[in-house]
Amino acid sequence: MNENLIVRLSGVQIYQKDQRVLSDVNLRITKGEFVYLIGKTGSGKSSLLKILYGALPLEEGKGVVAGHDLKVLNRRSIPHLRRELGIVFQDFNLLSDRTVEGNLRFVLEATNWKSEKEKKERMTAVLEQVGLEGKEQKMPHQLSGGEQQRVVIARALLNKPSLIIADEPTGNLDPDTSDDILMLLRKLAQHNDTAVLFATHDYRILEQFPARIIRCINGQVMDEEGYEMNIL
Repeated sequence: MNENLIVRLSGVQIYQKDQRVLSDVNLRITKGEFVYLIGKTGSGKSSLLKILYGALPLEEGKGVVAGHDLKVLNRRSIPHLRRELGIVFQDFNLLSDRTVEGNLRFVLEATNWKSEKEKKERMTAVLEQVGLEGKEQKMPHQLSGGEQQRVVIARALLNKPSLIIADEPTGNLDPDTSDDILMLLRKLAQHNDTAVLFATHDYRILEQFPARIIRCINGQVMDEEGYEMNIL
């Protein structure tokens, strides 16, 4: 298989409970690629993302994400997949009783980093990447919404992910801050060779910062021209 392929779904049927929400999904995302994911509420966007990070089982079709076969995921292997992913949600989900450093340290310890020196170096590196040098001892409530989302992105970068899944990451931010977060993620994709799948309802962003678009519509996954993706 092409080593640059981070996501490969072929003939995937996606279900929520017993209801099929997306049919015959074929999708490829390559290393360092920035891709938008759009679709109305209930179109299957969230279900597609959940398949990619192992929150929904892959029952039909073939799927590989960051080298992991989605068909054989289990409770033991899902954490190994998620170490290859950075996940950024609309609601920041920061630990409110811990500093910025404490939030990052929590993830490093949960993913078995042992060396204190290496932990410190990695935390410093990701905070520099997101422009938050010097904010290590701030509590989340002392930060703006944009700064909190930058902490979330820094947290997502800790384990050098192959893919960042950003689910409405600018949904709670004003337009200027949204643009800053978007540009940061695009820069990270380029500089880190990390693929970014950016789910959004903000069509203003799509117009101002064009990139490849994946659309969930009528139970299908389409490309930006509206044709069914046929890339097997």
